[in-house]
Amino acid sequence: MELGMIGLGKMGGYMTERLIKGGHRVVGFDRDAATVQQIAGKGAQGANSLESLVTQLKAPRVIWLMVPAGAPVDGTIASLLPHLSEGDTIIDGGNSNYRDSMRRAAELKPKNINFVDVGTSGGVWGLKEGYSMMIGGDAAVVERLSPIFKTLAPGPDKGWGRIGPAGSGHFVKMVHNGIEYGMMASYAEGLNILHHANAGKQKSAVDAETTPLRDPEHYKYDLNLADVAEVWRRGSVIASWLLDLAATSLLDSPDLAKFAGRVSDSGEGRWTIRAAIDEAVPAPVLSAALYERFSSRGDDDFADKLLSALRYEFGGHKEKAASGKVAA
Repeated sequence: MELGMIGLGKMGGYMTERLIKGGHRVVGFDRDAATVQQIAGKGAQGANSLESLVTQLKAPRVIWLMVPAGAPVDGTIASLLPHLSEGDTIIDGGNSNYRDSMRRAAELKPKNINFVDVGTSGGVWGLKEGYSMMIGGDAAVVERLSPIFKTLAPGPDKGWGRIGPAGSGHFVKMVHNGIEYGMMASYAEGLNILHHANAGKQKSAVDAETTPLRDPEHYKYDLNLADVAEVWRRGSVIASWLLDLAATSLLDSPDLAKFAGRVSDSGEGRWTIRAAIDEAVPAPVLSAALYERFSSRGDDDFADKLLSALRYEFGGHKEKAASGKVAA
């Protein structure tokens, strides 16, 4: 098949490469002309504008968007519409809010332009391993596009599937990412406990503001976390691809010195919690994982200062410095 790919970043670029290797013809466009030239050097046809991309495709056209969620998707669709024809299909493979995907499908339907939402997972490993795709849209349209999905997936009959009507693909991907937050937080918290398993060897402050470590002799392990993660990867019930990545990171940098620990969230975790609230479904683990990401960015600094202020006001407790000493 042939299709246009708009957005040639890490995901869009690697997907384009995989499609080309699978025998598909891809016309690529990106706002960065150098990126277009780069992907053209790998076998794609380059386009210097959205109009140029459309004119290089035969009707009925298939155009895949890999652009940031929100306004960029709406803006791209609006710019494409004057150049599209009835029967053409727009695929949104980014992390759009499923409600936006439902709206976009409804807006395009009177124009007889198909809209398919594809929640795509695989990251930078997708080029080699394939992508997991959760697809929403008309069943007949998805079936017609199946050669594309079979090429991008880990295998022709695995790792992809139509979930339901428009919006459902992004809804399932949203919850997928919410689960991802929780799994990542679990590994981070557990390995952090192991990281501090030598607390009994550390000299701690002895004062009224410090809870002493009980039985310090029980916490004198200097653990190699890369070795621990490597053991867990093989046959453990908590083995997973995320654990594989954790093991790689710890082997590369045991103290993770090149990371500041500010963890971003791109929206899906928030939307997952909102859906849980609307459905009255408890999601304490996923909620805590999301809030921890907020905390990692310093968004609880004011709250922490207020806690120190309250302790000082009701009990005269002086705030301790980061070293563990009571501030003067």
